[in-house]
Amino acid sequence: MKLISSVFVENVRQAIGSIKSQKLRAGLTMTVIAIGITALVGILTAIDVIKGSITDNFARMGANSFTIQNSGMTIMFNNNGIRPKRHEPISIREAQSFKDRFDFPATVSVSMMASGTAQLQRLEKETKPNMQVAGVDENYILTGGYRLESGRNFIEQEIEDNRSFTIIGPDVVQALFNETEDPIGQTISISKQKFKVIGVLESKGSSAGFGGDNIALIPIQKARQVYSRPNQSFQISVMCNSTPDKDTAISYASGLMRAVRKQHPTEEESFNIQQSDNLSQLLIEQLGAVIFATITIALITLFGASIGLMNIMLVSVTDRTREIGIRKAIGAKASNILLQFLIEAVIICQIGGLFGAALGIMVGNVLSFQFDAPFLVPWTWIFTAFLVCLGVGTVAGFYPAMKAARLDPIESLRYE
Repeated sequence: MKLISSVFVENVRQAIGSIKSQKLRAGLTMTVIAIGITALVGILTAIDVIKGSITDNFARMGANSFTIQNSGMTIMFNNNGIRPKRHEPISIREAQSFKDRFDFPATVSVSMMASGTAQLQRLEKETKPNMQVAGVDENYILTGGYRLESGRNFIEQEIEDNRSFTIIGPDVVQALFNETEDPIGQTISISKQKFKVIGVLESKGSSAGFGGDNIALIPIQKARQVYSRPNQSFQISVMCNSTPDKDTAISYASGLMRAVRKQHPTEEESFNIQQSDNLSQLLIEQLGAVIFATITIALITLFGASIGLMNIMLVSVTDRTREIGIRKAIGAKASNILLQFLIEAVIICQIGGLFGAALGIMVGNVLSFQFDAPFLVPWTWIFTAFLVCLGVGTVAGFYPAMKAARLDPIESLRYE
């Protein structure tokens, strides 16, 4: 056992010495391998960051919440995606009737998306024309997964009285107020209407574009007045008091909504019930094509690297023919020669893989800074990358190693 170990160590030493003697060729091969591993680890790390960001962002909406709307959410990737059926709009009367009649232990809110391209103003300052304005009731902050950083929430009487109050997100605060200014009690303009700021929302971040920081909430009755348009559909959000009750609540909500919309039991539901965790899973599943393309690109790159590695090893066998003959003449077995060249090929691949994995982690985590996500070390992909490098080194180095092992010692010693 000790003899086998010493022989292996000697082969490793010889392999490292050989790599040092042909630094340029080995370095070029390592670089190509590193590029392939960077593509594999880097993009897959970025995808893991996006997945975590999507999951965390939707988790803020609550695992025990769901929404009722007249259509599902459209998910589009490269002009392909899911286009759900759009039903008749949910009227304010239907939404309010559902809220009043839903006696399950849960919190219910009614809301409407008034505008997604609003430009808010205060004195000489104004926001970009990409602000969202939502008409909400007193329960929306809870069911929407928001928290107040300062100020207060709406009260029911303010909703009913069409009060010109607003609760704004951090992006609005940043655009309209100086760092030393307190937004609470200040007046801003929304669609040329004056609104008094009574609250500021905590940041949700900008995860995958679903942050919600660029938003202004106004009472739903006021939103109906300012943003009146025909066929306006309203959204109903439900947050159960406990997660295990969600499935029961969804069944109850479905039956109640059918009754509110006066649907016959045999008719198809004219509304969509969307769960936040299902939506996040749907978005994550759409990343499957990106993962497949990434793996394909990485494998093609590594295939090219394996050809280059095989070529280097064949040249190395030719250059070291006399050395191989001397080693065989003093007692080295064919298996020792085979092992040495295999180890050399694997070491080249593993060094390239090491640099590629390190670079891939840094490249992939660029998104983590943008999404305010924690630094991610994808141990699974790193382990996979080193296994791939081991396979590439073994496959690419096997033929040259076999060629070296089969050399005739007499002919090798006479080689010039």
